[in-house]
Amino acid sequence: MADPREFWNHRYAMPGFAYGTEPNDLVRELAPALKGPVLCLGEGEGRNAVFLAQQGLQVTAIDLSPVGLEKAAKLAAERGVALTTQVADLADFDLGTNRWGAVVSIWCHLPPWVRTRVHGALSAALVPGGAFVLEAYTPRQLAFDTGGPKNAELLYEPDALRAELTGLVIERCVELEREVQEGDWHRGPSAVVQVLARKP
Repeated sequence: MADPREFWNHRYAMPGFAYGTEPNDLVRELAPALKGPVLCLGEGEGRNAVFLAQQGLQVTAIDLSPVGLEKAAKLAAERGVALTTQVADLADFDLGTNRWGAVVSIWCHLPPWVRTRVHGALSAALVPGGAFVLEAYTPRQLAFDTGGPKNAELLYEPDALRAELTGLVIERCVELEREVQEGDWHRGPSAVVQVLARKP
């Protein structure tokens, strides 16, 4: 299944929520320090976006998969919060200028040329003081086989992220091993990188 949209539509069409309905641990930790509006990249079924909306933030969730975003909209409705969803491909999505109080990227593993394009646009897209939050798997994750892409090209190295986030002040960029329990597809010991960066 080479087409990414087809891949994700197929995964999100399965019963239940592929990655659960609870937010990612890093999102939960950093949410009190975030201001809106928030843009959630590759947000799938919406668990992080809905959680941030529950904190009173204005949130837009974008994803390649309309199937995933339909579930996100339903989850938001069930929890009584407003959520904007938009089907979009990050290869050509316009992040805008001075538009977002925060951009959140959780397990949003992009091809290198798309990743550098998106990360390079963040300093313009964020408002002054705006934050970028990322958690992603590193190439060391291939040894764990507990989630994430099997293609090393789609996994993220801390040094590459530091180089790509031009114009942002990196407050945290750490590589660690931690236990991830997020639905059926992210489960077990994991090799990750966590980033918090801010526009001056």
